[in-house]
Amino acid sequence: MSSSAKSAIRPLSPHLQVYRLPLTAILSITHRITGIGLSAGLLLLAWWLAAAAYGPDAYAAYAKVAGSWLGYLVWFGFSLALYFHLCNGIRHLFWDMGKGFEIAQAQRSDKLVIIAAIVLTVLTWLAAM
Repeated sequence: MSSSAKSAIRPLSPHLQVYRLPLTAILSITHRITGIGLSAGLLLLAWWLAAAAYGPDAYAAYAKVAGSWLGYLVWFGFSLALYFHLCNGIRHLFWDMGKGFEIAQAQRSDKLVIIAAIVLTVLTWLAAM
């Protein structure tokens, strides 16, 4: 059998189309993404502070954008990313202490991070309204 025939029947190693990432890995990737998103979101906070410092006209322009449906969507996403990053960061602190590495504990903390981030975001928005 030629080498090209052998390579044609060999299975491919697992890749993202075949291999299903565990939730812990997905949350780890999401933790990094939310960290980048929070850095970008700080520009919005800087815009808010600068608009407040530059006077009523600048603040009115900011308020028009931030008060639109897109502005609310962006602020909601920012707050969800903030709480997710916070909750997952707390979990990483426990991991740094060597706690929670068993599969059952990691899976339980996966769900706890997601639920806590959603609950904290909803409570924040309910309190703000």
